Amino acid sequence: MGRTLTYWQAIAEATVQCMEADPAVVVVGQNVDDAKGSYGTTRAAYERFGAARVVDTPNSENAVAGICIGAADQGLRPLVVHTRADFMFLAMDALINLGSKWRYMYGDQGGVPVVMRGVVGRGWGQGATHSQSLHSVFGHFPGLYVAAPASPADAKGLLISALRADTPVVLMENRSLYATEGEVPEEPYTVPFGKGRVARPGADVTVVAASLMVHEALRAAELLAGQGVDVEVVDVRSVRPLDEDVICSSAARTGRVVIADTSWARYGFSAEVAAVIAEHVPHALRAPVRRVTPPDCPAPVSWPLEEAFHPGAQKIADACLELVGGDRSAVPALAGVDAGFIGPY
Repeated sequence: MGRTLTYWQAIAEATVQCMEADPAVVVVGQNVDDAKGSYGTTRAAYERFGAARVVDTPNSENAVAGICIGAADQGLRPLVVHTRADFMFLAMDALINLGSKWRYMYGDQGGVPVVMRGVVGRGWGQGATHSQSLHSVFGHFPGLYVAAPASPADAKGLLISALRADTPVVLMENRSLYATEGEVPEEPYTVPFGKGRVARPGADVTVVAASLMVHEALRAAELLAGQGVDVEVVDVRSVRPLDEDVICSSAARTGRVVIADTSWARYGFSAEVAAVIAEHVPHALRAPVRRVTPPDCPAPVSWPLEEAFHPGAQKIADACLELVGGDRSAVPALAGVDAGFIGPY
């Protein structure tokens, strides 16, 4: 049995280890120096390195992004923390029009090694402007790496990979995962971008997911195992680059695919995964691909409505049963997962 850390502890440890190994790494963001330390993830860095390398910023996401991309060009490795990913829209001008294109426009093989962490996820009825998952938005642009780690081990390994890379990186973290526990090695290690994993092997249906939806898919798989349905769960880890091999090989084995995402179906992550399967292994499919996503409207504010808006294990299980022709009425109802977040930060 290895050492166990929570998701937030794994991020905190990775941050400190990278800052110890490389004096160019600096942490930047709103409230990164306060007592809560961005859900605990930046507090250890502030206590270890102080305000010189853990820098609190004003509510100026566009300016901060531009400053950090310029700093990255001059040799620093900024780690920018957005405690609400929705406000990363304000940073997109600098990140997309400069950061992602730097290497291509200027022939600079070094690129600009800026890393942005964005916190997403529901809780306490946050509504339309505070509940958005932006991984597919950033994943659209060449020149960026985009990942959404589901486990503490991947949260640490992908952050270390990001802080050692020469490519601008966006890491999306669902706040419902911060209390999740898992085995995490103490020494620094990397998890490569573009390499997914089979989180649970199965033979009857594949569920492709990222971030929180990996855990919801695993809950659905356990529920369906009692009904004789063997579900394989694929955790893509990174959205760009996307591990097409692990997705297609699983789809080819099972012949049935459900794609589960925390963001909308239209033009999103689930659409891209479906397209990859359609382009590479359409002959292997025994049934049409199903997508489990929020309804095509902004998130509501009411907590009960918010719980109904966000899909979970129950909807994934229903989609799997539909593909295999199982009896949905025989499956017990699954309770939703408490996000553990009561706001406001």
